[in-house]
Amino acid sequence: MKTISKEEYRDKVYGCWLGKNIGGTLGAPFEAKREAVDLEFYTHDLSIGALPNDDLDLQLSWLCAAERFGTAVDAKILAEYWVSTIMPNWAEYGVGKTNLRLGLEPPVSGGFCNAFKDSNGSWIRSELWACLMPGHPELAVRYAYQDAIVDHADEGVYAEVFTAALESAAFVESDYEELVRIGLSYIPQDCGIAKAVKLAIDCYRSGLTWKEARIKLLNEIPGSFGGQLRYPNPDNVPQGPWGYDAPSNIGLTILGWYYGEGDFSRSICIAAGCGEDGDCTAATLGSIMGIILGASKLPKKWLEPIGDEIKTCSLNLKSSMIRVPKTVTELTERTCRLMPAFMVGNFDMYAQGAEISLSTGDALYDHPTRVWTIKPYNFVDEYPESFETFTGENAIMKIQVNVKDGIRIREGETRELKLHAENISGFVGNQLWLELRWILPEGWSIDTGTRTAMFLNQYHCGLGNAYSTAHITAGPITAPVTTVILEVVAHDRPGRIYIPVQFICEA
Repeated sequence: MKTISKEEYRDKVYGCWLGKNIGGTLGAPFEAKREAVDLEFYTHDLSIGALPNDDLDLQLSWLCAAERFGTAVDAKILAEYWVSTIMPNWAEYGVGKTNLRLGLEPPVSGGFCNAFKDSNGSWIRSELWACLMPGHPELAVRYAYQDAIVDHADEGVYAEVFTAALESAAFVESDYEELVRIGLSYIPQDCGIAKAVKLAIDCYRSGLTWKEARIKLLNEIPGSFGGQLRYPNPDNVPQGPWGYDAPSNIGLTILGWYYGEGDFSRSICIAAGCGEDGDCTAATLGSIMGIILGASKLPKKWLEPIGDEIKTCSLNLKSSMIRVPKTVTELTERTCRLMPAFMVGNFDMYAQGAEISLSTGDALYDHPTRVWTIKPYNFVDEYPESFETFTGENAIMKIQVNVKDGIRIREGETRELKLHAENISGFVGNQLWLELRWILPEGWSIDTGTRTAMFLNQYHCGLGNAYSTAHITAGPITAPVTTVILEVVAHDRPGRIYIPVQFICEA
């Protein structure tokens, strides 16, 4: 365990947001371009200062949500802010909002009919969670996950978990190889994000130039972003599956970091110069290095042309739900004031100068966080079997309902429902008899009957999970979205969980 002062913490948060603004402004002119460019400085008209960028301003809505709801903020709350305050309808942003307006909740909203579920819109907004939980990636990733599932699934989710873990750890660790290993520990090792990161590192270690590494990466893990606007493609890199962009662009971010070899200017210039989603790669890398260096050590040449101003392009500024900071300084101060609420037990406000406790070494990696589990229980194990999974939770139990073969259904068709109940009441918590009641539309049926029971043991001796399977058959369908409700009650306990399971009748 290590401690840092509130002054050092503030310097790193300020460095994060300045680095985000710098990288986003540098990379914006190269967004969607599919060629390598040698850069040394900004290329836009410097008289206009910083350029607006969704990489930064999306997080301003999340900041307002976190200020209002504190640690209770979750995907359902963020979904309401998303629909109310986010203006763009392009790609995954629009699909996510459309699904939410149809009544589909996260994580279904992020994955259903979403060709862009593996794209870049989530990992570019991970810095807030890292700054609110510095040196504690095991906390930051849980909020990053809730964030990502609003409008992404699969690689889009893994990408934000990876960057949030890495950025949180950067408050205490500066070695980029160690930070990458920490980030990778929180995601599946066979996912596209992990493959792209490892390939970028292998290219660097094999002695390829950064331009050669870029071509190799885009050939072996092709994305679609650089083909969107039909810019020249002098290296003839292939067009990947439409919307499959997070792996290649995370790879280019790591490529810029390694080939920059610790130099802020060189690193962000390489990342932006790789094109593709150049504002996202440079902005994220700028924020990571800004955390490591702190604002006091950022090169002044990058700060003077763009100043402290925040410009937005994605927010509904007329919404009463948000109060948007106008400067990076204001954003920093509000982040720092909010941090103690998310760092309960790790922030000592009574210590001289107020100290923040940070994890170190192995504790930064994905590791068991529930002390009552006998079997190691890591964050990567929490990913649902698929993102067409519906979840409910209270203080003593967590219930998941996975719809096998998807939520599309027509009259007379049957779907298998896999139920997973988990006792989260503690190592010596109570065993629970759960009473399950299915509330079905008229004419629908379920083979277990509408009222059943499930025994849920305590976690002592490695138990604490229960599973069951049911098969639901659709009756008459009278609306595009049909909701089936599962009510779960722990016998003789006051709390009830209601889980809406939604089915789509698609033409």
